Amino acid sequence: MHIDILTVIPELLESPLQHSIMKRAQDKGHLTVAVHQLRKWAVNVYGQVDDYQYGGGAGMVMMCEPLVAAIEELQSARSFDAIIYMTPDGKRLEQKTANRLSLLDNMLIICGHYKGIDQRVRDQFVTHEISIGDYVLSGGELAAAVLVDAIGRLLPGVLNDETSALTDSFQDGLLAPPVYTRPAEFRGWKVPDILLSGDPKKVEEWRYEEALRRTEERRPDMM
Repeated sequence: MHIDILTVIPELLESPLQHSIMKRAQDKGHLTVAVHQLRKWAVNVYGQVDDYQYGGGAGMVMMCEPLVAAIEELQSARSFDAIIYMTPDGKRLEQKTANRLSLLDNMLIICGHYKGIDQRVRDQFVTHEISIGDYVLSGGELAAAVLVDAIGRLLPGVLNDETSALTDSFQDGLLAPPVYTRPAEFRGWKVPDILLSGDPKKVEEWRYEEALRRTEERRPDMM
């Protein structure tokens, strides 16, 4: 998979993409991420990519010209299966969305900033508008990092055990059950006996029941 990201602050994406699983995904060749400074396509020598909004009001708006120039230049190099705009008023990111996007080959992510991007860019180019929650960040860079991570870890070969992603919360419509590791007893706190039984069938039954219980307690809206 190849992902291009347009941003005015590429430095915010350096750490999330250069460590842990995302670094491993790129090192293995399963994922390539190219971060582009939008000011490369600025409208003047001062690096301007934003302007005052029509109709008045506080806050600047990212302009059509640099965004369209960037998108069209990147499109000349590859065809995008999705052009995604990270925005608080987009569709909330869910696991099923990450699952679908992980099947694509090429995508472009636009990181909003200031008051957002000119609506005409959204109307003419954007295919998906995604939010990571009902709150506002200073820009779309951190949200883009979240999206890339959610997608990248699903790519075949990225995780050492590919079945791990299939047992994550939300994959089967439930929260994940409790997990334990060694030692079997710590300060008198014991691991449930069923997990030490060596009976895979009983263990799976216990995990399913615990997933149901946890989901009903914490996220009844999912039941």
